[in-house]
Amino acid sequence: MSTPPYEGPVDVLLQLVNSHQVDIFDVPLADMVDAFVAEVASWTEVDLQVLSEFLVVAAVLIELKSRRLLPGSGDIEPDEELVGWEERDLLLARLLECQAYAAAADGFALLIEQAARSVPRTAGLDPDLVVHAPDLLEGVTPDLVAAAFMRATADRPAPVVDLYHVTVDAVTVSDAVAELALRLPRSGPATFRQLTGHLTSRIEIIVRFLALLELCKQGRVSLDQGYAFGDLAVEWVADDSDVVSVGIGPTDEYEG
Repeated sequence: MSTPPYEGPVDVLLQLVNSHQVDIFDVPLADMVDAFVAEVASWTEVDLQVLSEFLVVAAVLIELKSRRLLPGSGDIEPDEELVGWEERDLLLARLLECQAYAAAADGFALLIEQAARSVPRTAGLDPDLVVHAPDLLEGVTPDLVAAAFMRATADRPAPVVDLYHVTVDAVTVSDAVAELALRLPRSGPATFRQLTGHLTSRIEIIVRFLALLELCKQGRVSLDQGYAFGDLAVEWVADDSDVVSVGIGPTDEYEG
C-alpha cells in the first residue's frame, strides 16, 4: 500500500503503528482499503491467504483508530489497546494445544482398551528344549551336484506341436454353387435351414451360405427373410439354361 506517511506492506504498517513510528491518525484507512480493492480486482486468481491477512490487519487498524477517536480515549496507550489481541491469540493457542492433548488422550485410551482384551501367555517352551536347524546339504554328494549341472546345461529338444488330432477338410464355394444350382431348380422354394439340415460341420454351413450370396449376386436366386432372425427363404429365379453356366471358379476354397 502507499499512503503519505507510509509505503509498503500492510502488516509492517501495523508494527510501525504499534511501535509509535507511525501515527494512526496520519494513515488514511479509506484510501488503503480502496487501493487494496483495486489490487484485488486486477487479480486473475484470488489468494485467500493474502486476502484474510489484509482483512485482519485492516480490522485491527480500524479498531485502533476508532478507539483513539472516541472521547476520553487519549489516555490509552496503543500498547494497552493491543494487549487484548495478544491475550486472545495466547488463549487460542492454548485451546489448540488442549485440543491436541485431548485427541492424544483419546488415542491412548483406545489402545489401552484394545490391550485389555489380550491375555498374556503363562506357559512356554521347556528351557531344556533345543531346536536345531536341518542340514540342507545332508546326503548331497559331488556326483549328485555334477549330475544336476549336466541336466541343467543339456540342450533342450525343439518343441514339436502334434497335430494328429486336427482334421482339415477343404470345402470349395464353387462346388457348393454348382450343387445348389442343380438342386434348387428341382426342389423349388426352400429355407436355408432345409438346405443345410444334412450338414454336420460349421464350415460346410458357412460355405453354403456364401454360395447362396454368390448366386444372389448373379441374379440366380432370391433371398427373403420375413422378420429379424427368421428363416431365410431361398427361391431359384433363373432360367433352366443358366444352370450349367453357374460358378465362381475352382480356386475359391475354405479350409476348416
